[in-house]
Amino acid sequence: MSGFFTVAARLAAVLVCSICLSGQTLTRAEHLYRHTQYEASLALLDKNATDAQTTFLIARDYFMSGEFKKAVEYFQKTVTADPGNSDYMDWLGRAYGRRAETSNMLMAPALASNARQAFERAVALNPKNAEALSDLFEYYLEAPGFLGGGYDKALAVADKISAVDPPEGYFAKAQLAQKHREFNDAEQHLRHAAALAPHQVGRLIDLAKFLAAQGRTRESDAVFVQARRIDPNAPKLWFAQADALIKQKRNFPEARNLLEKYMRASITVDDPPKDDALNLLKQVGGA
Repeated sequence: MSGFFTVAARLAAVLVCSICLSGQTLTRAEHLYRHTQYEASLALLDKNATDAQTTFLIARDYFMSGEFKKAVEYFQKTVTADPGNSDYMDWLGRAYGRRAETSNMLMAPALASNARQAFERAVALNPKNAEALSDLFEYYLEAPGFLGGGYDKALAVADKISAVDPPEGYFAKAQLAQKHREFNDAEQHLRHAAALAPHQVGRLIDLAKFLAAQGRTRESDAVFVQARRIDPNAPKLWFAQADALIKQKRNFPEARNLLEKYMRASITVDDPPKDDALNLLKQVGGA
């Protein structure tokens, strides 16, 4: 019997080691994904995997690489493995949405409807999922009525966002106000959002971009300066200010400097893609 137990112990040790290595691989692949190294992340992952964690990461890698058809395929596998997960359903909606945006006119309506249904399902699974609420809000705000969009629907979701994430709720209400060209109200909502989240540089970026679009360049510049005081090393801040300057057709040297700094920076998945920065850089004689 002792021999049997010895073999069993060895098998158990091998199994534990295998699970440990698998976990380490997934952690490494997630790290690569977070730092926008999507191909390297994919190279570590088993494309035949069926567990939700692995397929979810594969799907996000494909999504961020612009391969939306493959992303949908793997998000569907993820949802099948864990149908009650609101985040997984939300990401499936995003993938359907990007497929709709990049598909031909015959396929786009059905894909857009799939996106809406996934967003609605994600919110139903977790009514406090702020990202799913924001995605559903954006869909309702931008989609035409025949695809299930509508201002009133968006307004109702904005109220739900406000209850879960007040700064994001004000941002949503600013978008609603801009839709009706109520720019004074939009500005006040953006200022409220920034006041409620004084350490979130993204809220000041939203306000600065709005002011720039209104032609209020001095005020926009002042808000960008305020944002730099909060986080001077935020790459997304450099990108946003360069983008605003280029759209205003002014101070191209500064825009070029900011974009070149952005291209040298180590960015994360939460920052704009470097391809977008490169395209802007070409507009001001860089790269």
